[in-house]
Amino acid sequence: QVQLIESGGGLVQAGDSLRLSCAASGRTFSTYRLGWFRQAPGKEREFVATISRGGSTTYYADSVKGRFTISRDNAKNTVYLQMNSLKPEDTAVYYCAATTGYPVVDAATGYNYWGQGTQVTVSS
Repeated sequence: QVQLIESGGGLVQAGDSLRLSCAASGRTFSTYRLGWFRQAPGKEREFVATISRGGSTTYYADSVKGRFTISRDNAKNTVYLQMNSLKPEDTAVYYCAATTGYPVVDAATGYNYWGQGTQVTVSS
């Protein structure tokens, strides 16, 4: 089992950048596929990005492609989400997720473990 704790959220202006971090407990971090999802008020949780166990493969939602970058440091048990050129529509609670399986990578149902979320608010 793994516990995930997100940090780095905040209030920024449109065009600014933020880097989210997600620290994981446990000694088997490298065995998990990791993802970031987000949920805006009144909307369903949506996929943002995912990264493979070794970090060599990433996949992004079209809405963030070219602006967001997911990365991981298996030595530090941490996954990151670098968010550039932020837009008001990026405002949401951002969740880190992990899975031991081989799911459809952009489906929230495929992830076993979730963090508590961190709020990102982008003002116009």
